[in-house]
Amino acid sequence: MKLEDVRSLADTIRGEIAKAIVGQEEAVELLLVALFSSGHVLLEGPPGTAKTFLVQCFARVLGLGYGRIQFTPDLMPADILGSNLFNFQTSQFTLTRGPIFCELLLADEINRTPPKTQAALLEAMQERAVTIDGDTHALSDRFMVVATQNPIEQQGVYPLPEAQLDRFLFKHRMDYPSAEQERKIVAQHGARFGAPRAEEWGIAPRVSPEKISAATAAVAAIPMVDEVADYVVNLVRATREAADLETGASPRAAAMLAGAARARAALDGRDYVIPDDVKALASAVLRHRVTLSPAAEIEGRPVETVIDRLLDAVEAPR
Repeated sequence: MKLEDVRSLADTIRGEIAKAIVGQEEAVELLLVALFSSGHVLLEGPPGTAKTFLVQCFARVLGLGYGRIQFTPDLMPADILGSNLFNFQTSQFTLTRGPIFCELLLADEINRTPPKTQAALLEAMQERAVTIDGDTHALSDRFMVVATQNPIEQQGVYPLPEAQLDRFLFKHRMDYPSAEQERKIVAQHGARFGAPRAEEWGIAPRVSPEKISAATAAVAAIPMVDEVADYVVNLVRATREAADLETGASPRAAAMLAGAARARAALDGRDYVIPDDVKALASAVLRHRVTLSPAAEIEGRPVETVIDRLLDAVEAPR
């Protein structure tokens, strides 16, 4: 697939999603970058900001096998992965597959389940496979997790451990829409009742699995010059030395940021990566991988402010 085709494919996806979703262009863009760089996304935002509906529309236009898990405190790993059940008719154990056996998994309110159940996703997110009773079962090469969480409520939640946060390519904060966008939402959705469905808005599958695989291969083939690669490394290493950060980002963050920058270049129709690609994605890649120092927390300093300062401090290639 040519890069012009990747860009055209992304425009088609954006156009279909825009039939039902008002605004949230940045979230859509990050989902596209994650799709073409084989990453996972964590969406954080207050209730009613279309997190779940956005993922449903995204899966619909891609034509991917869609699965949803509503995370609750009593959810067990077997409820996600599945289990071997004994069949009395055949006197054999039969694998009953859980909802994780899909292509696009919505992990809704992922921070409402205990760490034991959260950890059930680790192998799937890293290796695209799950192990049940010692047997490993492969998932689709296009397997993608989009998780949501509500930042407002603090009771009855289990914050994701750092090891699992590091598996997510992006963490995006979905905020309330502008007044103009909210008026448009009321005009479009105010006369409808019940849960919204993507197909009711005319959203139809527009992408084949072959096109997704071809676009992913085209993105992976985009070269990155040494100067930009050094910039990515210097930026990530700067997070480990910043006085406002207790812990910095991992080498995995640098590798993922480089891959995401390639995808962003492809969405712009370019066969080369520029420093602006790295800068545009740095906050979404790093915000969940760094920990503020106690002094920065006391001062109430947002982690995005610290990252912006690092972007200003680390010299970009010209």
